[in-house]
Amino acid sequence: MSNIEDFLTSAEEAEIVEAIRIAEKNTSGEIRVHIERDCDIDVFEHAMEIFHVLKMDNTKHQNGVLIYVAVDKKSFVIYGDKGINDVVDADFWNSTRDKIANQFKQGKFKQGLIDGIAEAGKVLSSHFPWNKGDINELDNTISKS
Repeated sequence: MSNIEDFLTSAEEAEIVEAIRIAEKNTSGEIRVHIERDCDIDVFEHAMEIFHVLKMDNTKHQNGVLIYVAVDKKSFVIYGDKGINDVVDADFWNSTRDKIANQFKQGKFKQGLIDGIAEAGKVLSSHFPWNKGDINELDNTISKS
């Protein structure tokens, strides 16, 4: 698969955006998905750069989660801000990664992203519950480059 547009259909993208909206309904946490065709540097390092470019490090509670996918490299990273890393169990990132990877291995990219988003939302809601007055600080759309 070499074309980013072939990775997800527009209908699948809409389902992922809806999964983000649902996941964020009970948390002040912010979840974003970013998809790129390829990444010619270390994928984790690049995910950290994208996290900053998307201004995910500017959330009030430092509780943003980025799911970054490099399509051609067949690689993804789940990157969370400091506020999350300070409170979640060490296994959180592994269990979320495994949920995504299990679906990706079967070619079910949409479902992998939805499963990862749901897991992140569930954990975020227990540590960063939605409170009256909380606002959606970041766009829920899928970003691409």
